[in-house]
Amino acid sequence: MIDEPLAADLDLVDVESALLRAAVGDYSAEAAVLLLANTGHWLPQLQAAGLIAIALDGDETGGPWAAVLWADLDGALGRGAIGGSGVQLRLLRAAASIAEGQPVDLGDLAAGLDRPGLVLLLAALAHAAGSHEHRAVLRDDDGVPLAGGLLGPVVAWPPAD
Repeated sequence: MIDEPLAADLDLVDVESALLRAAVGDYSAEAAVLLLANTGHWLPQLQAAGLIAIALDGDETGGPWAAVLWADLDGALGRGAIGGSGVQLRLLRAAASIAEGQPVDLGDLAAGLDRPGLVLLLAALAHAAGSHEHRAVLRDDDGVPLAGGLLGPVVAWPPAD
């Protein structure tokens, strides 16, 4: 009998790649994974706590797929299997809200973030909204709208350290 693969069996880069591979095309899912990855805190914790499911039937490149077990976060937080600072916890809640629609108090969320956390949250929201795919609207001589060049994200993901 072959055991199911575990996220703990993969290195962190492979876990992130598998999460992104599964999220591609769903801007909300992509944004949630990128938010977790860019915090630098959550992916190792979620991996160690068994809160990332792996499937080996990946895409045509043969890479695995992965998903965060969003519904299990509250239980893991409650029993101390995962944890973080106030900012980190708010970003985790934001990721769960973006990915799965879990309720979050935006006032509390925003008020409890430091500047780097706020940049990550705004970049995630901009990504979930598809702002990285927005184009300028140009008009021809008759006023007919034409698609212009890509505008870039409203708030870009910060560069990796």
